[in-house]
Amino acid sequence: MAEARRGYDLSPSEIKGWVDDAGRRMENVLRANPLDVSYEYEKQLRDLQEAHGAAMLELRARKKLAALMEWEDDN
Repeated sequence: MAEARRGYDLSPSEIKGWVDDAGRRMENVLRANPLDVSYEYEKQLRDLQEAHGAAMLELRARKKLAALMEWEDDN
């Protein structure tokens, strides 16, 4: 710990805070049901994929609209 403090100019309280935070997070993971955690990650992934798909569809529609508007301006 002393080497990390000197090498990165950190205070002992900063390092202790990181260690305490890491301990709390690890304890929380060990308490959680791994299946629940996996389900939540899969749900989050599905939600993000759905949002990505919707954004891509909107982008395509906007591009098509812009192309149609440009075509109308040329005619």
